[in-house]
Amino acid sequence: MTGPITHTEGESNTSEARRAWAARHPDAATRGLLARDADAFLHQSLSSPCVSTIAKAEGIWIEDTAGRRYMDFHGNSVHHIGYGHPRLVAAIKDQLDQLSFSPRRFTNEVAVELAETLGALAPGDLSKVLFTTGGSDANEVALRIARAATGRFKTVSFWDAFHGAGFGASSVGGEATFRSHIAGPLLPGAEHVAPFNCYRCAYGHPGPETCGLACAKMVEFVLEREGDVAAVIAEPMRAVPVVPPPGFWQAVRAACDRHGALLILDEIPTGLGKTGRMFAFEHDGVVPDIVTLGKALGGGVLPVAAVVARHDLDVCGDFAIGHYTHEKNPVTARAALTTLEIIRDEGLVDRSAELGAHALERLGETLAGSPHVGDIRGRGLMFGVEIVTDREARTPDKARAERIYYRCLAAGLSFKISAGSVLTLSPPLTIPQDDLDRALGIVAAAVLAEN
Repeated sequence: MTGPITHTEGESNTSEARRAWAARHPDAATRGLLARDADAFLHQSLSSPCVSTIAKAEGIWIEDTAGRRYMDFHGNSVHHIGYGHPRLVAAIKDQLDQLSFSPRRFTNEVAVELAETLGALAPGDLSKVLFTTGGSDANEVALRIARAATGRFKTVSFWDAFHGAGFGASSVGGEATFRSHIAGPLLPGAEHVAPFNCYRCAYGHPGPETCGLACAKMVEFVLEREGDVAAVIAEPMRAVPVVPPPGFWQAVRAACDRHGALLILDEIPTGLGKTGRMFAFEHDGVVPDIVTLGKALGGGVLPVAAVVARHDLDVCGDFAIGHYTHEKNPVTARAALTTLEIIRDEGLVDRSAELGAHALERLGETLAGSPHVGDIRGRGLMFGVEIVTDREARTPDKARAERIYYRCLAAGLSFKISAGSVLTLSPPLTIPQDDLDRALGIVAAAVLAEN
């Protein structure tokens, strides 16, 4: 199997750093599987062709076909509890023996229990649930609910956001990779505004606090001017990662209430404890009308996502808003239930907060003297290091970030580069502190080698 070690955002498949990395691994097993992968799969940005292979995944580790091991600080945000958690694997095997599938028109105990658990876990009146097989579908369901509940079709979302690869999710998303190649129009009525901590904000035109709240006011400006927006949909914390400025989400929540728009928060990469709270929006003192979950919900084993909505938004009974074949699959539901139990029983939310604070402090100390580090930011175990040409100008340095990435990969650490030049580090919540410290040391050494 291949992934999640993939080339970095904006990286050329023939870049010097990539060629150097490929030259390090001349073994036949790796070359052969990579060639078969390139021949068999449709190619697309960010995931193909791959830079290596995987033969084993366990805990925080992935291992390729030649036996090389890497700490995985990317994992497509699915590995909150690590890979192959023994308790999860046992629960899935047991469920396969008991009940392996449930047609959608029938219900089963485990699916109902998962829906009840998510409804009890979410704050406020978020208590009505629908399951999908992926986060993109969950966001599409949320948008359908918003249309049905408000009688409107327009949305407000943010440039640079990612909400999935479907046509609806791409329409409200703001990443060029998922929009620019599509011939013809996307969904009508998808309005976009600048995200908090956009380029102007990040580089001092003006300061982040003022600009961040100005972006919140732009949301209200569009809501007021359009007058008929169904929903604002956004990531509560940008997974690049960028933390919202204080007061941002309170301002957006109030604007939605004033103008009759629903607030949909996409917690697919950030939810379930990754940021040091069960839901990232809890940091900001707001409760959305709908929250979407996915990725880590399946424990890094099975694909399952969820829409959790306010009780009074159960307004779609006369038509289909999802209708997924695996909507009430007992095996994926068991994986999700067990994942939630592991997060609770092992205290992983608090652990994420503690280890994340430790990581930010250590990176701040070790990289303080580097002229090529702009910002070090994040929440919990989702944090990043911005690589720049120089600290004053803070111009993104994609080539330097790429070289750092491959140095880290060679030292046994895999992660993602976001926005072209941000080293984005997202380890499992189960990571031992000594392994975390070792990984931080690898990053620091690679960055300082560029000085």
